[in-house]
Amino acid sequence: MQFGIFSVGDVTTDPTTGRTPTEHERIKAMVAIALKAEEVGLDVFATGEHHNPPFVPSSPTTMLGYIAARTERLQLSTATTLITTNDPVKIAEDFAMLQHLADGRVDLMLGRGNTGPVYPWFGQDIRQGIPLAIENYALLHKLWREDVVDWEGRFRTPLQGFTSTPRPLDGVPPFVWHGSIRSPEIAEQAAYYGDGFFANNIFWPKEHFMRLISLYRQRYAHYGHGTPEQAVVGLGGQVFMRKNSQDAVREFRPYFDVAPVYGHGPSLEEFMAETPLTVGSPQQVIDRTLEFREFFGDYQRQLFLMDHAGLPLKTVLEQLDLLGEEVVPVLRKEFAKDRPADVPDAPTHASLLAAKNAAKNAVEDAPEAPVGA
Repeated sequence: MQFGIFSVGDVTTDPTTGRTPTEHERIKAMVAIALKAEEVGLDVFATGEHHNPPFVPSSPTTMLGYIAARTERLQLSTATTLITTNDPVKIAEDFAMLQHLADGRVDLMLGRGNTGPVYPWFGQDIRQGIPLAIENYALLHKLWREDVVDWEGRFRTPLQGFTSTPRPLDGVPPFVWHGSIRSPEIAEQAAYYGDGFFANNIFWPKEHFMRLISLYRQRYAHYGHGTPEQAVVGLGGQVFMRKNSQDAVREFRPYFDVAPVYGHGPSLEEFMAETPLTVGSPQQVIDRTLEFREFFGDYQRQLFLMDHAGLPLKTVLEQLDLLGEEVVPVLRKEFAKDRPADVPDAPTHASLLAAKNAAKNAVEDAPEAPVGA
């Protein structure tokens, strides 16, 4: 099981000081957070993609390429890559290039995006979000698996004899997670291709995501990829920790109360009761995260949101120390207990390459049919 962090890259005023970081400071802070994630033993760093203020990560592959050059082990991902407003050809090229530069330490999470004004900036209509996601991914999937592509669809010009370059590293495309907060169509899409499903469950009650994940697992099995328990699931979550839970609540409350994504609605206590937000001690974070398996089954990736709501970089780095030293080691041990042997690990380039080679060898070793059979 993989543990990591994801960043949405928001530029938010610190309510306790009134200071707003510059875009330059925020971009550099995201890099520092990724480097810290590797230092404390986390597995994954994922960046969002946004093209509107107050967010900065408009070019995830640029940032991840820079981080790849400064890390050795960290898996690099997105949260999310906009499959609706990006050209699938450009996604295929950019992430294959990043895959080569990072020696395979790359996957990506695809999502529709829910910011209406962004769609026309890239020549699209948010009312076509689901059809765009379905068609664009069908093309992306094809581009990474066929050397020469002929294709025609509704939303872009046709392709004739097209080859996306560079080709995926070792002939193995980056693993794809399909991220969703609310759409059963995306769970169905992930199941159809045998890809991963990332339920970004940070805002809604668990019952909603239990339904989405159950649908994905059932349809994954329906399409012949394995049992429902073998489906590949990722979850979000957001935490703020101090050694003493009362100190955590006291320190985080002013950030929660005015944060653009939280504030002016339910209280901190109400929000914690209804969503995965956990503000408290490391042990409380451990206990809350372990509950996820009771609701969603065994899963493969847990990403935490930690650098949001205007929290200063120094505080976020302190949070990562607690996560890496006191929380994740316990979670690794506890999640490994009683984990069925047939539940797969989180996919990596190495595991996907091994599976490809095993399938190739199985075909080559199969006995030939008798003449005349």
